[in-house]
This record gives sequence, structure tokens and C-alpha cells, in this order.
Amino acid sequence: MGYPTDGGTCRRDLLASTADLKPHRLETFKISNDPDFAEKVFDVVGLYLNPLDNALVLSVDEKTQIQALDRTQTKLQLRPGQIERHTHDYKRHGTTSLYAAFNILNGEVIGRITQRHRAKEFLDFLPQIDRETPKEQDLHLILDNSSTHKTPKVKAWLEKHPRFKLHFTPTSASWLNAVEGWFGQLERRALYRGVFTSVGDLKTAIRRFIKVHNEKLAKPFRWHKSAESIMTSVTRTKLSVIDNK
Repeated sequence: MGYPTDGGTCRRDLLASTADLKPHRLETFKISNDPDFAEKVFDVVGLYLNPLDNALVLSVDEKTQIQALDRTQTKLQLRPGQIERHTHDYKRHGTTSLYAAFNILNGEVIGRITQRHRAKEFLDFLPQIDRETPKEQDLHLILDNSSTHKTPKVKAWLEKHPRFKLHFTPTSASWLNAVEGWFGQLERRALYRGVFTSVGDLKTAIRRFIKVHNEKLAKPFRWHKSAESIMTSVTRTKLSVIDNK
């Protein structure tokens, strides 16, 4: 037996179906106001589509305030006829942060777990990248516009290590940084269903995921959209915003 509907509901459903509308779906967007948007898009996409010879391209960012969450009651495990279930509420046991450098050539990740996310922690991460990459190759790092990436101490360190070349994504354009996709994998596969009774447990889970990813899951990163098509999409979105004012 179906649910009763009124005529208005039926007409709206018919209109949505005929016009290929999907009112149940919602997506978000934000247009960047970066005056150098186009230049940065072409720069970063160029690194993805045409990597430089004798160089590594590393997508770098930090995932901050990762919470060690413990459920208030024991989780009910997955079994035949029953989906996995856990309580809707939780207990917080602290937070940690993760710096990650995603190698687009092979998909491997260099990670560093920290308690804070200041310029100091970023400056500590750069020597680790230096140690864990071949010395004979230049390093092109793709980063967002965080002020922690541009302090005088960071600039001084980079001047002493000329093989490091920084490329910045436009503001409000984190989707252009490849490591964000890897952070999504970390969230889905290691954190979302996890139960962590301490920050130590959380750190162990993150390190384990990085190890397994690098050994078994890593694969070359593929970017498919040209800079020209991105600019066309952005222009179309801007026009839609103007039309809807």
C-alpha cells in the first residue's frame, strides 16, 4: 500500500523527473577571490599533468584537530543479518594533528604526527621530507596559503635548501591539492569507525594506516581535468551566481 499524496506533490515530482531535476541532492561551492587564481591553477595542474624531469611533486597539507573519540557503550560488531552499530554519543580523549606529503608519482605518503599545527611544526616536517626523498631530485611542494607556510624562518630554511620549490593553490581551492583525497581515505578507512580511548591509540591507528597504505594501497595519482576546463567551469559558476542575484 502506497503513501497518500496530494496533487501538488505529484505535479512537483513529475516536473522534477521531466526536467531532470534532483531536489534531494545538494552540493556546496565557493568561488575563490584570489587575484592570482588562474595563474595558480595553471601552475598546479601543470605539475599534475606534466611532471618535471628529475623531480618529485609532493602534495602537502595538514589535517588538524583529529579527535580521539570513544563511544559511550561497546560497539556491536558486523555479523550476518546485522550491520555494525555504535552509540550516537561519544567521549573525547584529546586531539592530534597530521602533516602529510603525498607523492603523486607513486601515491606514497610521508607523515608526521604533531600535537600542534604552527609554523614550527611545519618547519620540523620539511627536514623529514628532505631525509626521506632522493637527494638528487628537486622537490616541488604543492601547498595551501596558510601563513604557517610563509614565515621568515620557513623562508630562511628554504633558501638553504634550494631543491625545495613551493607552489601555492588559490585561496578557497583545497580541492586542487591531491593530498586532500588521501585525507578522505584516512578518514573513511581508519578514523570514522574507530574507537580510540586515548590520543596514543589514535596516533597508532594513523601510523598503521600510513604503513599499510604505502606497502599495499599506494598507486600513481592521476589528474584528468585541464586548467582550461577548470577555468571554464569557474566562469560558468560565476555567471550562475550573477544570474541568481
